[in-house]
Amino acid sequence: MPTSASSATPKPSSELVARLTAADAAVKLKALRDIKNQIIGNRTKKLSFIKLGVVPHVAAVLSSTSDPNILVQSAAVLGSFSCGVDVGVSAVLDAGAFPRLLRLLSDPDPKVVDAGARSLRMIYQSKLAPKYDFLQQENAKFLLSLLNSQNENVTGLGASIIVHSCETIAEQKALFHGGVLEKLIGLLDGSLSQRDASLESIATIFKNNVEAIEKFMQPGREDSLRYIIELMKDRSPKTRLLACVCLIVIRNSSPCYLQDIGIKMKLILSLLELLDNPGQVGDEASFIFSTLLAEKEELQKLAFEANAIDKFYNHLQKDQLSPRRLQGILLAFSHLCSKLESCRSRFLSLQVMNIVINALKHESSDIRTAACTCLRSVSRSIKNLSAGYFMNEAVVFPLVQLLHDPSNTVQVAALGAISNIVVDFSTKRSIFIECGGVKELVRLSKSMDLDIRLNALRALRNLIFFANNMCKAGIFVELTASLLASLVCDPEPSVQEHAMAFVRNLIDGCEDSIEYVFAEDGIILDTIGRQLQSTSRDEIGVQGMYVLCNVASGNELHKEGVMKQLFPQGDEVVQSFVIKFLQSDNSQLRIAAVWAIINLTSPSSTYALGRVTKLRNAGIVSQIKNMANDPCLDVKFRVRTVLGQLIAFGDGITL
Repeated sequence: MPTSASSATPKPSSELVARLTAADAAVKLKALRDIKNQIIGNRTKKLSFIKLGVVPHVAAVLSSTSDPNILVQSAAVLGSFSCGVDVGVSAVLDAGAFPRLLRLLSDPDPKVVDAGARSLRMIYQSKLAPKYDFLQQENAKFLLSLLNSQNENVTGLGASIIVHSCETIAEQKALFHGGVLEKLIGLLDGSLSQRDASLESIATIFKNNVEAIEKFMQPGREDSLRYIIELMKDRSPKTRLLACVCLIVIRNSSPCYLQDIGIKMKLILSLLELLDNPGQVGDEASFIFSTLLAEKEELQKLAFEANAIDKFYNHLQKDQLSPRRLQGILLAFSHLCSKLESCRSRFLSLQVMNIVINALKHESSDIRTAACTCLRSVSRSIKNLSAGYFMNEAVVFPLVQLLHDPSNTVQVAALGAISNIVVDFSTKRSIFIECGGVKELVRLSKSMDLDIRLNALRALRNLIFFANNMCKAGIFVELTASLLASLVCDPEPSVQEHAMAFVRNLIDGCEDSIEYVFAEDGIILDTIGRQLQSTSRDEIGVQGMYVLCNVASGNELHKEGVMKQLFPQGDEVVQSFVIKFLQSDNSQLRIAAVWAIINLTSPSSTYALGRVTKLRNAGIVSQIKNMANDPCLDVKFRVRTVLGQLIAFGDGITL
C-alpha cells in the first residue's frame, strides 16, 4: 500500500502526549475528544496539530486499544485530520494508520465500523489515498464486500475507492464483469449519500467503456437510464450534477446514445441552472458543462441559443468568485467559442476580454492557463483577427510575460494563444516584436520540453505567415540559420514538420526571401534535403517538398539548389526520394512533389532542358506520365501542367 515519505516534525507538548498515552481510558478519551473538537472546521488548528506531530500519537492510540469508544474517537480524529487537507492525509498514511482503519471495518461493533468507514472516506477525498488494483481478485472481492454492506458509510467508501482507483479500461471491465455495476445500480435506490456515491462510481466505470455502456443500454434496462435522467430534477443539487455527469459520460463514450435533442437541451439547461449554486456544485458545474460541449458544434449552438454566454458572463460580474469557479467559467467560454463565430461575437460584445486579460495575471496558475485557453478559442476568427481585437499591448504584453511563467502548462497555453493572435491580418506584428515576443519564442524553441519547443515553433511559423520583408528579416536574425537547421533535424518528427513549415512560410513571397535557405553555405536547404531522403512520415515529406517547391520558383541558382537536393550524388543517377513521394498513397504528398516538378520544368527557364533530362534519366518523368489519370483531381490537374510543359522539350504525351 503506497504511503507518503515521513518528514521530521516538532515534538508535541509533553502534556498532550501524556494524556494520549495515559493508562486511564477516560483521560485518553477526553484528550481525543478535545483534539477533535479543536480541529473540526478549523484548518489553521488542524495544520498546527499536524506540524506538532500529534497524528502519530493518535495513530498509536488506534493501534494499541480494543476499547470501542477510544477506537471510535481516534478514528474520528484521524478522519478530521484528513478532511480537506492533503498534508493531513500524508501524516495519517505516514503514521501507518491506514491498515488499522481498514481492520475497523471488520469490528463486531457497528459504531466502530461506521467510524472507520467515515475516516477512510475522508482519506479517499484526496488524490494521495492508496489505490487498489482491481485486476487482483482479492481487491475486487474486498470491494464487493464493501458495496454489500448495510452501512451506508461502508458502501460509500466502496464507491469512493472505485472513483479513486479505477483508471484503466481493463479495471473497468473487471469491475463490470464482477457484478460491481449491478450493485451500484441497486444502490441508486438507497440513501442520498449512497445514490450520489453510486452515480459517481457508475460514471467512472462507464468512461470510455463502450462494452459496459452497450450492455447497460440493452433493451430491458430502460428503467435504470430513465431513473438517472429523472435524477436531473432531484431536489439535491449534487445529485442533479452527478446525474448530468453520468449521462454525459455515456454520450461522450458512446456517441450513438442519447442523441435526442430534448436530452441534450435538458443537460445544458440543468448545468446552467446549477451554476447558481453557491457551493462546490456551482463551482464544478462549468467544468461538467465543458465536457458536454467540447468539440461538439451542435451542442455549442444549442448552448448559445440557451443564452449560455450571457449567463456565464453574469456570474463573472459577481464579487468574490472562488478561483475554482473563475477557472471553470473561463474554460466554459473557451469551449463555447471554439467553433462558432456567433459565440465569439457575443463574447466580444459583452466585453469579457477585460476580465480575461486580468485573469492572465492571476496568482493561480490554473486560472492563467484557463485565460490563455479562452483567448486561443476566441481568436480563432479571421474576422476578429482582421479587426485587430487581439494584436494590442493590453493582450500581447501579459501573454509574452507568461512565456517566463514558472509553470510549463501556463507557458504552453500562452504559446497556444500567441499562435493564433500572431496570424494577424492588420499588419500590426510590430507590436508583438516590440514587446519582446520574437526573442522569447526563439528562446523557447530551444527548450528541452517538447510541448514548449513545438508550440514555440508553431507560433513562429504563424508569425512569419504573410509577413513583410522587414518582419521576416528581424525574425531570421533572432532565429539564425544554424538554429533553424537544428530544428529541421530535431529528434522529434513533429518539431521537424513545424520547422519545415516555418521555412516554407519564410521563403514564400518575393524571390529575395528564398535567399534565407542559402545562408551559412545553404545549411538549411541541405538539412531539409537530408531529412527528405530518410523520412518515413508523410507530414514531413509534404512540408519539405513545399519548401523545395518554393525554392524552385526562384531564379536559376535557386532551381539548381533544389536539383542538388534531389540528386545529391551529382550526375550519378540514383532513385530520388521524389519517386517515392509521387507513388505515395497520400494525395497531399503527391501534390507537393508534382508542384516542385512544375517549377523545375518551366519552359521559360534558361536551363530547364538540362533539368528535364536529369529528371527523365531518374525515372521521374516516366512516373509523372503514369499519373495522368490520378484518382485525386488536384494531382491530375497538376500532372497535366507538367506534361504540357514537357511538350516543349519533346517529351510530352498527347493530352
